[in-house]
Amino acid sequence: MDTTTTSVYTVDGMSCGHCVNAVTEEVGEVAGVTDVAVDLEGKKVTVTSQGPVDDASVRAAIDEAGYQVRG
Repeated sequence: MDTTTTSVYTVDGMSCGHCVNAVTEEVGEVAGVTDVAVDLEGKKVTVTSQGPVDDASVRAAIDEAGYQVRG
């Protein structure tokens, strides 16, 4: 039975709609990810997936989009 998992990342450098689109597109390609929600004001990226998702893959996708995960 699959369970939905949610992970929240604090991301520096995002400030506009282009940032939202870039992060959403890159993270959305990570295996298992079903939803990506970006909160510009809070500098948060919430990743929803079916079951656990590889943390390193999400961080790499955010980096590929041009932004830095804090912590």
